[in-house]
Amino acid sequence: MTQPYKHLTWPLFLEFIRLPAKAASMLPYALGISYAAWAFQQFSWVNSLLYGLAQLAIALFVTGFNNVQDYFKAKDHSYQQQQNIIGREHLSPWGMLALTILMLLVSVVLGLLLVMRTNLSLLVIGAIGVGIAILYTFGPIPLSRLPLGELLAGIVEGFGTFTIAVLINMQAPQPLDLVLGRRTFAFSLNLGWLLQLFIAVLPIVILNAAVMFADNIADLEQDVKNERYTLPYYLGKKRALRWYRLIPFTTFVTLLLGIVTGILPIWSLLVLATWPLVLHNTRAYTNSPSKDKTFIFTIRSLLSFGGALLVTLWLGIWF
Repeated sequence: MTQPYKHLTWPLFLEFIRLPAKAASMLPYALGISYAAWAFQQFSWVNSLLYGLAQLAIALFVTGFNNVQDYFKAKDHSYQQQQNIIGREHLSPWGMLALTILMLLVSVVLGLLLVMRTNLSLLVIGAIGVGIAILYTFGPIPLSRLPLGELLAGIVEGFGTFTIAVLINMQAPQPLDLVLGRRTFAFSLNLGWLLQLFIAVLPIVILNAAVMFADNIADLEQDVKNERYTLPYYLGKKRALRWYRLIPFTTFVTLLLGIVTGILPIWSLLVLATWPLVLHNTRAYTNSPSKDKTFIFTIRSLLSFGGALLVTLWLGIWF
């Protein structure tokens, strides 16, 4: 007799969507709307709220869909039934898939509302982002099974989210625009504006990539069993950990670059106070890389550094 599936409880849902990681994924959004207010003196409550909800929905979709696809594609039966939350807690895989699709639909609807309030360039950016989110764990060769996770986490989640958060707050003429005619289209992009945003958020791009890198290092043995060949597989665990130890230095150097160029407020020098904590967290993780025990340190580094940077942006706005 087949054992009935368990009902999805609130604690199981929070584990399914990996709540601590959601705070990290919303950080570029919060920094983006704050940077728009500081650097360009522009802010839209409605657009910011719509995008915040859309970004949260897509973040929930990505993590949930990843868990579902890992369950279906698992080559290691032990992982599927004992480590993946769907098998371990005996949840309905099709029910969980339906839940993630609902999250995706919510994000798409909110995104279309934003397009109507801004311009068509957002539709193109959003479509690319959603496509990457789906293909990350879906398709004949999911992106998660390639050494691309760190690049995608940094560029798409870090830089992309930040850029959209700034763009949706800016009034016409917008630095990124797409206009369609009957037989023509006009696309415009202010490259100086784009470079400014990239330098401003580069420390967060690095730390976002670091979270994915730490995740892949900790999961290396299990990933190989499930035929996922991520960046640490090609580097080797020892070399991957050596690379990971460089993250605090590159993060703070790029922070200073933003301050020296005037792209970040002088108040952002206060973020240097998080250096000992980030260094401690990095050493704690590299001394014993573990998903259960030390992975949380890499998220703490992102949240402490990013939270401090967020505070300094608001200090720049107020003073």
